[in-house]
Amino acid sequence: MQDHVQDHVRDHVRDRAVSRRSERIRAAAPFRMLFDFLNTSGYQERRHEPGVCDLTFGDPHELQMPAYVDALREAAVPQDELWFAYKQSELTAQQAAATALRRVVPLDWTADDVRMTTGGFGAITVGMKAVADPGDEVVYTLPPWFLYEGIALEAGLVPVKVPARQPSFDLDLEAIAAAITPRTRIVVVNTPNNPSGRVYPPATLTALSSLLEQASARHGRRIWLISDEPYNRIVFEGVDFHSPAEFYPWTMLCYSYGKTLLAPGQRVGYLAIPPGLAEADELMEAVGTLQIAGGWLFPNAVMQYAVPRLEELSIDVPALQRKRDRLVDALREIGYRVNVPEGTFYLWPESPVPDDVSFVDDLARRGVLVMPGTLFETPGWFRICLTATAETIEAAIPRLREAYVHATAGQAVRS
Repeated sequence: MQDHVQDHVRDHVRDRAVSRRSERIRAAAPFRMLFDFLNTSGYQERRHEPGVCDLTFGDPHELQMPAYVDALREAAVPQDELWFAYKQSELTAQQAAATALRRVVPLDWTADDVRMTTGGFGAITVGMKAVADPGDEVVYTLPPWFLYEGIALEAGLVPVKVPARQPSFDLDLEAIAAAITPRTRIVVVNTPNNPSGRVYPPATLTALSSLLEQASARHGRRIWLISDEPYNRIVFEGVDFHSPAEFYPWTMLCYSYGKTLLAPGQRVGYLAIPPGLAEADELMEAVGTLQIAGGWLFPNAVMQYAVPRLEELSIDVPALQRKRDRLVDALREIGYRVNVPEGTFYLWPESPVPDDVSFVDDLARRGVLVMPGTLFETPGWFRICLTATAETIEAAIPRLREAYVHATAGQAVRS
């Protein structure tokens, strides 16, 4: 009898099991490709196979630095009965973040200008929702971090995509200006850029500021800039980093400790608003409201207590630069076209064949795992992550050579 009733209900209740919102996000090309790469491609199993060179994500490939572990261990020891009580933004974390940020972005940051978030991801999420309403447009440059679209769609916003200039991957300011409409509320800039490694110079950021100021005045509504800066301390010798916040006051600076410390699984970061902004109090109140309403989206107590010590630490950027130089030289000697990244821990070579997905598949068959440019909505390129060990990178070079020779030989035959 029970089964009969359940069958009867099933026949008459045909409502969808999941929301249209989740379906829209899942259907977005970058999100779908990333989800499939992580969950159905066999990547999770292959990355652990002996001899496989995993050059995909910015994950650690060696044990974490002892000072990092010590900082978390120390922060986990309770000092009072409220040590593990509910936390919003802890003042000591805000103060440490503001002090360190003054050294990177030369503005008079204080604790009031900073709100702690669950990584840069969380900062971008609450930042978008704090200033934009459903139906508003978010402009960003391709290749993007592959979750901008998912974040925008979840918030009910409309992604507007603008290709970067190739092969330099500079911002195309004319294209950004052309993409701005009366519905534009946010422009996203990622510097140093993932995946290209480009650090945008002051002249570009000055021109961008002027462009946004003029467009805001023309359309009668403020355009906000989200500056996605999780790599702003991973900048190589001879390169000066400048934040858009130095040039455009209506900037939300989003930072993550997970890159600088190569610990993306321990979620802590912040959103910062340039000092003196008239809208700061109202905006920060909105950010806090959204963090609470979104599911208490604050970093946990231990991570916030650890921030003052974490600000003293960093991965070995000179060692990372040596890996960059070794692999850039090797790839160019083989025949690949690749720019020298100015920051981040990625290389962004051009695929030797137009079909970057098939080329990446061939590399995988040879035991080298990388990410296709198509996943970043920029076909014809691919991304290599330098957080692998130097030994892994050395082991990958002859296989990268074999794949290049095989691909270009196939091109010659088809020609």
